Amino acid sequence: MRRTAVLGSAGTLLAGTLIAGAMAAPAATADAAQPKQSSNSRYQGGGSEAHGVQVAAGLAAARGIDWQDCPADWGLEKPIKCGYVTVPLDYKKPYGKQIRIAVDKIAHTGSPKDRQGSLLYNPGGPGGSGLKFPRRVVTKNAIWAGAAKAYDLVGFDPRGVGRSTPISCVDPQEFVKAPKADPVPDGEADKRAQRKLAAEYAAGCKERSGWMLPHMTTPNTARDLDVLRAALGDKLLNYLGVSYGTYLGAVYGTLFPSHVRRMVLDSVVNPSTKKIWYEVNVDQDIAFEGRWKDWMKWVAKNDATYHLGDTVEKVQKQWAELRATAKKNPIGKVVGPQELNNYFQNAPYYDSYWPTVAGVWSKYVAGDAAPLVDKAGPHPEDTAGNIASENFNAVYTAVECADAKWPTSWNKWDRDNTRLHEKYPFFTWSNAWMNLPCATWGAPQQHAMEVKTGKGLPPVLITQSTRDAATPYAGAVELHKRFKGSRLITERDAGSHGITNLENPCLNGKVEAYLLSGKLDSRDVTCAPHATPKP
Repeated sequence: MRRTAVLGSAGTLLAGTLIAGAMAAPAATADAAQPKQSSNSRYQGGGSEAHGVQVAAGLAAARGIDWQDCPADWGLEKPIKCGYVTVPLDYKKPYGKQIRIAVDKIAHTGSPKDRQGSLLYNPGGPGGSGLKFPRRVVTKNAIWAGAAKAYDLVGFDPRGVGRSTPISCVDPQEFVKAPKADPVPDGEADKRAQRKLAAEYAAGCKERSGWMLPHMTTPNTARDLDVLRAALGDKLLNYLGVSYGTYLGAVYGTLFPSHVRRMVLDSVVNPSTKKIWYEVNVDQDIAFEGRWKDWMKWVAKNDATYHLGDTVEKVQKQWAELRATAKKNPIGKVVGPQELNNYFQNAPYYDSYWPTVAGVWSKYVAGDAAPLVDKAGPHPEDTAGNIASENFNAVYTAVECADAKWPTSWNKWDRDNTRLHEKYPFFTWSNAWMNLPCATWGAPQQHAMEVKTGKGLPPVLITQSTRDAATPYAGAVELHKRFKGSRLITERDAGSHGITNLENPCLNGKVEAYLLSGKLDSRDVTCAPHATPKP
């Protein structure tokens, strides 16, 4: 799961709208795009929603996708193609109000006999755009070259996201204004102010996007995924999900087990109904502190380069001084403690950011604040980026709030986060305020889905690093237990979030072999870590 603050700084995704042209002649018949099983067994969700998916998938298969060159402002080069698929807002009413799902693809690079279908991708969030996935071919990403010979790489914006029918909770330019209040409260007055902001944010979501909020659930996104499968003309789904994308994949596998052909789930959200979503975030607070310390050890080891301290204690002291300075006098008038948290959390997320974040910090200590202001501060001139940032946060909040019941007692939130902050201060309060709108959410909240193995589910490949902060290792173990016949590849002594796109021959080879042949090892595998970044 990728995170920003509830009222955080600007993101980097692009957002906007495309008016789709008329549908082309069908690329495949409805029958060709549907698994050959009885309707009762094919749609495991049951009831009217299961029927609604069947109707929508049949219509999508008959229409196909009208592939066109991508609009220039999407940032997707030729030969990537773009289009839209129409899905029901509410699967209980398949002929009712419709919304659009933006989708793109690049054709497989091998011969016709090499082609195995489409490989669909979700990068996480919830709220992340998958439209950059086909660029792995354009940019000649060697890790994915083998899979690209066999599969059309397909990305999409899930419901509510970006180029699809989007949602919003606040004016994007207001969303990125800085500095925000320090997420670590000094007392009860600070807590009351943050509670007020969270309640106002929830109310803003209802005011601006209330018509979509009841339908912004992971099960509905999984149903959209099945409609996309049908629109692409694929009988069965090939899927790569990272971070929140693993939970989307787990829910899809539960609802449509017999529709899965290959499924790779990388950096796993714990799917237990006891965890989704409040306790998932509690687990994050603990794991982030551990990975934060991993980074500080690396910074201390490379003190000759960064001059931030040659022990973890000295580096931590520098961090405390930086936060205190930013709180008293925001750096560049726009970077306070919240903005620091937003930027510095990149380090525990991805070790590829270790040198960059340390370098920016080092320059600040040496007297050059400009890089820190540029990286951590807002960019009001970047209206497209600000729209995307606000949209990401809106979708994140809407999906997590709608997927499951949340505590409504402030006493519980206060008690839990006060206790956690004592041992795990880096992420705890920032994370709490991020999610607090769910305590006063103005739309229905579902019961979390029980993820399980259904009839026809093939072996699923799960990959996970042991020190991942955003999706702790226990989540992969839990999903491994729930998906019978799955295999778990563990990257030991590593903690980067999302490991299938990192260079690690042990891991890369096994993922490629599974995608190309369905081959899995006879038992779970542990790989050595990928290379530690150099300063």
